[in-house]
Amino acid sequence: MAKAWNRGNPGFWTLLSLMLIGLKLTDHIDWSWWWVLAPIWIKYAFLLLVIVVVIIVKKRTGWKPSGET
Repeated sequence: MAKAWNRGNPGFWTLLSLMLIGLKLTDHIDWSWWWVLAPIWIKYAFLLLVIVVVIIVKKRTGWKPSGET
């Protein structure tokens, strides 16, 4: 029988998100939900920014993968 797939312990950003959500729900912080959930969406925004920069650099320099002519 195959072992169940295990990703390990939750990461820093997951724990930070859960802590901030708990603080918001218990009225310990009075932040906007945008900032409470920032650890979740900021990493995806950064990834999107990197992808956009790579696409722009590729188009401006005319870079092609090796093997293409």
